Amino acid sequence: MNYVRCPGLSMKILIVDDNATIRRLIRHAVREIAEEIRECTDGNLALSAYADFQPDIVLMDIRMPGTDGLIATRQLKGKYPSARIFIVTDYDDDEMRNAARDAGASGYALKQNLTSLEDLILGQ
Repeated sequence: MNYVRCPGLSMKILIVDDNATIRRLIRHAVREIAEEIRECTDGNLALSAYADFQPDIVLMDIRMPGTDGLIATRQLKGKYPSARIFIVTDYDDDEMRNAARDAGASGYALKQNLTSLEDLILGQ
């Protein structure tokens, strides 16, 4: 797991994606609103990282090796009902959006439009 301290708001953000380049791009997109960012590469690691870090926001990919993002979201919401988990994915279809909502995700963003992540998180 990687740790990054950023100036900005006091938000703690956990990024969960198996692709290092995507994690870097997401980190860049949210740097203005995060005090601290941690990263991990799959849903299973996200469960332990959440328990350790207690982030304000989780940005979770759907498809990853091991435990995928939908299963991890469901497990996190079961254990931490107030967790704010946003799915960040390439899948632009209603079936995946519905699956994310059913798993308990707070929102859904496309990787192709990472510039909108900050607005999504802040509810704008």
